[in-house]
Parts: sequence; C-alpha cells; structure tokens
Amino acid sequence: MTDKETTHFGYRQVPVDEKAVRVREVFDSVASRYDIMNDLMSLGIHRLWKRHAIALAGVRRGQRVLDLASGTGDLAARFAGIVGAAGEVVMSDINEAMLTRGRERLTDQGRIGNLHYALANAERLPFASDHFDCVTIGFGLRNVTHKEWAISEMYRVLRPGGRALILEFSHPTSKAFGRVYDLYSFNVLPTLGRLVTNDAESYRYLAESIRMHPDQETLRAMMEDAGFERCDFFNLTGGVVAIHRGYKL
Repeated sequence: MTDKETTHFGYRQVPVDEKAVRVREVFDSVASRYDIMNDLMSLGIHRLWKRHAIALAGVRRGQRVLDLASGTGDLAARFAGIVGAAGEVVMSDINEAMLTRGRERLTDQGRIGNLHYALANAERLPFASDHFDCVTIGFGLRNVTHKEWAISEMYRVLRPGGRALILEFSHPTSKAFGRVYDLYSFNVLPTLGRLVTNDAESYRYLAESIRMHPDQETLRAMMEDAGFERCDFFNLTGGVVAIHRGYKL
C-alpha cells in the first residue's frame, strides 16, 4: 500500500487511510437521529428486512453471536432474546457515537447480562478464531474500506458449522424500478436528511455508497473467495436490499 492509493467514498476518490475517518464523521453527525431517519427513509420497512435476516440466521438458545456495524442494536437486541442467558451476543461497531447510542438504548430497555459491547474495526476483529456460531453485519459492509478483509475476518471468527449473514442495500432487479429508486435516493433522502438531522450530505453519501457497493452476484463470489460454502442470497423489496448467507463448514 502506498500513500497515493485511493478508494471510493461515495462517488469521490479519497486516500485509503482517510475513508474510515470520513465514514466516522458521517455517523457521528447522524447518530442521535439515526433510528428516526431509518423509519422515515424506509417507511418502516427496515424492520421487516431485519426480521427476515434474523429468521435466516437460525440462531438458537445458548449460541454465540457477533453483530458487526451494530449501530443502535436492532439485530443484537433480538439475538440476545433468542440465545437466552446461556448464550452470548457481542454488539460491535467501529463508531463510538453509534455504539454509545446503542448501548444507552438497550440499557434503557433492560437488555443486560448476555449482551456485550466492543468498539472494533470489522477488518481486524479482536476475537479468537472459531468462536462464534453466527456473525452478522447489517447495513455496514458498504462503509468498510477493504470489504474482502472484513468478510475474511467474519469467516475466521466463526466456528466450523457457523454461518454469516450480510444484510445490505443492493441493486434493484428491475431497470424501471431502479430509475424510480434513483430519483428517491438522490432527491428525497438528502432532503429528509436536511430536515431531520440538518445534514443533507451524509444522506447523499448514503445514496452514493449504495451504488458503489458490489451487486448480489459479486458479493456472493467475494464470500466464496473468503472460504464460505453454500452461499446464497435473498432479494428483498425488488433488490433494494439483499441478504447474503454463507457457512463455514
């Protein structure tokens, strides 16, 4: 790696070592209104997407779960209820403001005991190999600088027989729907961001980062390259979102 190496931040090219800082600034800016914006910009459908991901995870009582890019903890809270007192859920995020917001939210809900917190970079996880039964990342992989590193780390920390799930914005399967989605993304989202968080640019970045994210087949191939087997994906809402799943056998 050289000082001149760049990567995308939305549609812009930035030095590789600057992307994480810029992403952190985006989420620092929106953390306090993150949940409200999720409901507004998805019309509440994000709750159904997450419910579908939880069902596909197949988590059982007593298991260990790592939730990366956990944000305010929607997935982690549900998993904590499923695995019970004998299980363990680690809620992890690289962004301290988001992790703090999530911890406060779940503490207020009385979610303690089997739920733990870790400020961690998905590209270099501070966990032992072969430890977790399930690793998830919801709406976070597109913000990672080296996606292939994060996917490899997910594979490393999974125990044999474990599975990984990636819930992420993806590419619409219909060109006509894609055009409507583009109009919504590049016009409505920044306007909502300006009105609710006083930050249109962060939501313009959101729209751009989705377009720069690998499509469904490319992401499946990336998981296979990392060692995952039986990889598949499930398109939701016409491909606006996809859930990828792979197993460590």
